[in-house]
Amino acid sequence: MSSGSGPLRVGSRGSEAKAICVFVHGRGQSPEEMQSDVLARLSAPAVAFVLPRAPLGAWWEARAVDPLTPVARAQLSDALDHLAAAVTAARAELPGRPLLLAGFSQGACLSIEYLCAGLPPPDALAAFTGCRVGVPEDARSEAVPAGVPVYLSGSDADPWIPVSAFADAAQSLGSSGARLRADLFPGRSHEVSNAEIAMLGTILADLSIGRGPRMEAAR
Repeated sequence: MSSGSGPLRVGSRGSEAKAICVFVHGRGQSPEEMQSDVLARLSAPAVAFVLPRAPLGAWWEARAVDPLTPVARAQLSDALDHLAAAVTAARAELPGRPLLLAGFSQGACLSIEYLCAGLPPPDALAAFTGCRVGVPEDARSEAVPAGVPVYLSGSDADPWIPVSAFADAAQSLGSSGARLRADLFPGRSHEVSNAEIAMLGTILADLSIGRGPRMEAAR
């Protein structure tokens, strides 16, 4: 395990790692919290986890559902550069391994924007309580690779990502050609539930044996 000011690295290393998961934390959180709150509940013995760290504790200042201002666009661009560097470094360290990009809350939103931005795509995306950044009237990239597996989750009781933003993300990803499964959990608080942990586990298990994620875990 490594931490400090850089990314947190946990899980398998070297030839033991059959897949990579880059997991992005939310606003005001840390990689260590994602490890204890999410990854510690997961059985994924053949996966190398890389958890990037937002330099100031948040990837950008505005709420994800606020209209994009010039300041927000600049901060989002910097965050995408940071995430792209983490993905590139992980792939360089473990060439040829399939890579899942995942995140929670603001980290899920950033992961969705990464997929939409036309950057080198992951093999799959898992966005736990995420949405598109900005509003539909903003000029937003829609460069989602056709057929990429995407798991999107949300809740009708979440204080940060309303159902309308969840639906906007589902429509954006689906219409762009992603192979999408979207689950809306009634009454779930702002957390990663056991059902979402199970889905993360099945996606990583499929990637670890070289199979495309089926996303068949029970809801």
